[in-house]
Amino acid sequence: MTAPAPAALVLEDGTIHRGTAYGATGVALGEAVFATGMTGYQETLTDPSYAGQIVVQTAPHIGNTGVNAEDAESRRMWPAGYAVRAASRTVSNWRAEGSLDAQLERDGIVGIAGVDTRAITRRLRDAGSMRAGVFSGDALADDATMLAAVRESPQMAGRSLADVVTTPEAYRLPATGEPIGTLAVLDLGVKASTLRFLQEQGFDLVVLPQSATLEEVLAHEPIAAFYSNGPGDPAASDSQVELLQGLLREDLPFFGICFGNQLLGRALGFGTYKLPFGHRGINQPVLDKATGRVEITSQNHGFAVDAPLHEELASPAGFGRVEVSHWSLNDEVVEGLRALDIPAFSVQYHPESAAGPNDARHLFSRFRELVLEHRAATATHSEQKDA
Repeated sequence: MTAPAPAALVLEDGTIHRGTAYGATGVALGEAVFATGMTGYQETLTDPSYAGQIVVQTAPHIGNTGVNAEDAESRRMWPAGYAVRAASRTVSNWRAEGSLDAQLERDGIVGIAGVDTRAITRRLRDAGSMRAGVFSGDALADDATMLAAVRESPQMAGRSLADVVTTPEAYRLPATGEPIGTLAVLDLGVKASTLRFLQEQGFDLVVLPQSATLEEVLAHEPIAAFYSNGPGDPAASDSQVELLQGLLREDLPFFGICFGNQLLGRALGFGTYKLPFGHRGINQPVLDKATGRVEITSQNHGFAVDAPLHEELASPAGFGRVEVSHWSLNDEVVEGLRALDIPAFSVQYHPESAAGPNDARHLFSRFRELVLEHRAATATHSEQKDA
């Protein structure tokens, strides 16, 4: 067997970890983050929210179950780079259709194996997420040259990446549950399982590019709107915020997840901020204020909504009363918003749970109920007005 090529992971603070090339060779520059999921590496890699980031897996053994088309959450793998402790030399699963190494190479993901991911994670946890680079093959250079390339790369703060991951053109998906009408889905990096769960709730989906205008959305005559997860800084997404404010003024029920939660926060008039190292993994505890239940959730975000937790708020943008509906039990980060005077809510985590626990899947049926309740209330109001 040919010996694997050498590779290096270089952090912005000058820390260098040496290992071997895994996947594609070359250079990958991005924000180094750690993901704590013990399973679901394929779902992690095909989550568009990881665009622009170098993902460090805390699980030590990666690639043992290979990859398959059924578990992919989007059309390709998205991280800028990938770092693992031990890359499996064989694939052992009856569902496997290929190796992770080969898929990483096909999608151009520059990776590194054989590094101490525990040490890297501890560094990122203590110092915060930082710019990094993976270098292998012809891109492997002296330490000073590699560190300079990392420090010259763009920061995640201020970056808009939805245009990188969004669908290039609109497409439709039919409802698989009892149909209730058309749902406009703004694809900011949507995952396939999210779309399936929305279809099961009876929505005929029209999935739209992130550049869609209010007129283009309304032309499909939707009964509600949905904003997906996605990468980048919500403060750099002014056009999507303006679109959402227009949809709310049209009295369309709204549900947002992850990036969609941050954009609802901005649309309601609140700010956002960058977390030190973010929440990434499938074991994040969240309190649901409405039920008092603690749900274990799947998360992937580096930014959060800036709003107080335990008080009723007035929307600075004029959309009535708002409350923080969910918050993290680890660090009290806002994990959900609920508008009290308009039909809109959102959560910061991933209720489709791919990969992860199923605690929050009920939110899809909650959205269906909200849409039906709003339709009934609107019909009653119209009848009273006509009378």
